[in-house]
Amino acid sequence: MDLKTESDALGKIPMFAKLEPSKLRLLAFTSQSLTFDDGEILFNQGDPSDSAYVLLKGDTEVLVLTGGRVDVAGVLGINELVGEMGVLANAPRSATIRARGQVVALRIEADMFLDLLAENPSVALDVMRQLSSKLARSHRRYEQLQEETMLASDHAGASTYLGE
Repeated sequence: MDLKTESDALGKIPMFAKLEPSKLRLLAFTSQSLTFDDGEILFNQGDPSDSAYVLLKGDTEVLVLTGGRVDVAGVLGINELVGEMGVLANAPRSATIRARGQVVALRIEADMFLDLLAENPSVALDVMRQLSSKLARSHRRYEQLQEETMLASDHAGASTYLGE
């Protein structure tokens, strides 16, 4: 993608829509457009959080390793941020992100992303809203996985009791 196409695409993303054209061009210029094929990993759980990604095309799966198994904790799609939690917390990646189909993403270096938030309250507010939404979805998924685990364990106990 060329600079104009990237800055135009960024301007259509709700969180960046209020940015001035010059800031959109700077963001596009300092970012890297990447294409991932189906099943390709954007980053792994435990990796350093050196950047955030804006998904321009396609969906990604959020994979979390817990208790020795990998669970799909969610799916993120077009115009969503990926990897921002680790950048904000200055902590390693909390999940693995895998492309589901072809994905085009704009990789924003951590320093640039943090500067963008510090200089643009409307962008920072939108990122906070997205984070809140992600945390709520993650919590619901966690509760669902707990229920499934409890049901499976109850069923195993009943099967043993019934002599199955």
